[in-house]
Amino acid sequence: MSLVVVGAPGDRRPALFAAACRAAGLPEPRLIAWTDVLRGAPLALEAGDLVRVDSPGGDPETDVLLRGPGEPARVGGGARWYRTFTAALRRLSAAVSQAGARLLGDVEEIAVMFDKRLAHARLLAAGVPVPVALPGVDGYTALRSRMDETGERRVFVKPAHGSSASGVVALQTAPGRVRAVTSAFMAGDRLVNALRVRSYASEEEVAALIGLLAPDGLHVERWLPKATLDGRVFDLRVVVIGGEPTHAVARTSRTPMTNLHLGGARGDLGAVQRALGEDGWRRALDVCARAASCFPGSLMVGVDLLVGAGLKRFAVCEVNAFGDLLPGLTGLPGGPAEGIDTYAAQVRASLPGIRCTT
Repeated sequence: MSLVVVGAPGDRRPALFAAACRAAGLPEPRLIAWTDVLRGAPLALEAGDLVRVDSPGGDPETDVLLRGPGEPARVGGGARWYRTFTAALRRLSAAVSQAGARLLGDVEEIAVMFDKRLAHARLLAAGVPVPVALPGVDGYTALRSRMDETGERRVFVKPAHGSSASGVVALQTAPGRVRAVTSAFMAGDRLVNALRVRSYASEEEVAALIGLLAPDGLHVERWLPKATLDGRVFDLRVVVIGGEPTHAVARTSRTPMTNLHLGGARGDLGAVQRALGEDGWRRALDVCARAASCFPGSLMVGVDLLVGAGLKRFAVCEVNAFGDLLPGLTGLPGGPAEGIDTYAAQVRASLPGIRCTT
């Protein structure tokens, strides 16, 4: 048996997974580059191989194959990215089956997690708490119409296939006023990802912003007020491995976006646990486990959990197929991954009997 990782050469995840394998006394996994999969090249797979599918992000050449030529920092191209990516997943699955190898994850579930509309619908059907969605939004006019119909004044507008908050807009409206907060910078007739969150406050600008995002598909959700920690709003990224929540990080921010690369910071998880109390913390982890159970063929699911103001309500706003990039974070005390990182925990869960250390 050999371990194989399908990943992008510029991404950190394959290297971190390989380090976890070495720590467990396993041979170095072979790397198959996403560029080879996307080009349809023959893949070096053998009978008995265990194949881990990792993120295609972090490599400019891979991005060109997925979205087409253009500036890597641009927002957009998500619809093409999704079509190309899911077609490649299907080819990979067929190649694995033909070789007599085995995937450590379900490619169809990965595809669902990369479509926010499909993922939201699956969670909702399973009774997992999620923010109310506003369907059928294909532009700014439709967005304002749906908001008026439902009485919503605060929503999150998300590209259907985006990640890392790319193109996400936190929109607030009031009579005669509108304000959109986003990391997308409007440069003429195109959008570029920035590492600084900015605001747009004119109807013309906000309409143009939503208009640039709409062609790739939109998912719109009610903006639920978040709980605060030391004056900063927060949410939780909880990693669920083998059906059990193993790792968690509190993400805090002074803006609606808590992503760490947009100025968010890791908060005091212990303070969150104390604020929620034993029962509240248990309920939070239970919601995350229920969300992950909607994807039973996935060894790992990263769950983004909203904690409502007042610390009584929870809602899942995202599920992430590659949500395990939390370097240096060890597992929850008393849990099955105590003392080890997310990658070592996945090695242990996929290969019972393996002893993992960090």
